[in-house]
Amino acid sequence: MIKDLIKSLRPLQWSKNAFVFAGLFFSQNLFHLSYLLRSLAAFFLFSFISGATYIINDIKDREEDKVHPKKRFRPIASGRLKVSFAFPFALILIILSLILGYLLNQNFFWVLFSYLLLTLAYSFFLKDIVILDLLVIAFGFVLRALAGTVVISVNLSVWLFICTILLALFLGITKRKAEITLLGDSAINHRSVLSHYSHNFLDQMTSVVTAATVVSYAIYTVAPETVAKFGTDKLIFTIPFVLYGIFRYLYLIYHAEFLENPEWALVKDPPLTIAILLWALSVVLIIYLKWS
Repeated sequence: MIKDLIKSLRPLQWSKNAFVFAGLFFSQNLFHLSYLLRSLAAFFLFSFISGATYIINDIKDREEDKVHPKKRFRPIASGRLKVSFAFPFALILIILSLILGYLLNQNFFWVLFSYLLLTLAYSFFLKDIVILDLLVIAFGFVLRALAGTVVISVNLSVWLFICTILLALFLGITKRKAEITLLGDSAINHRSVLSHYSHNFLDQMTSVVTAATVVSYAIYTVAPETVAKFGTDKLIFTIPFVLYGIFRYLYLIYHAEFLENPEWALVKDPPLTIAILLWALSVVLIIYLKWS
């Protein structure tokens, strides 16, 4: 039961919560120990909250999941994990996370609470509204980034907001693409909103958001305020890693890999993982060590 409970928290998907560290990273406080510890605490509290909402979502969707080729094996859908045990656990986890979030930082608490409400609203009705479902997912990532800034008392920059929401839209759209590819004609039986998405429509959205994401990041690296903030114009040399990472992710989706959980590619595909690590290393060298 404990193993199934942990599995229902979906720890592999906690990689999404790494957006909490964006504020720490780009505010040049990565090696500030107290800020790092506060960001780590924020990361785990977001992970616990998101894990609890995954359980609630699985409880709500257990009948639909039973007809899904992969999700029917989830602990709650398969019946291995009883609702009478899973729901109270999720509720307790939410309450404890909110209490700890309040003790950590009151502003962080309100962001965490807003994320909880948004996620629950998504699970119960927003995910059935075409296009809005993708925007809600994207705004969830923005709240993660915002949480990472308020917990260390720095401002959310305009560029962090733009790049975060565009990258999140990119991930959300490609996940819809993966779902339709995996489920085929039965997609509507699993999630009604999928009937409104076609391969052509998603391909067009992917093209627009991919281009916007890359261009926004490229402009950010050479923007006068960026150069003034970091004292260097060398961030432009990190663009190849961003390009490779995005194109690699698209390659995995369009070649039917990681269709069940596209976000797993971030941690399970070695070339993509290496590209992310090299990007992070190059940014550290440029903005922290003033490498040129």
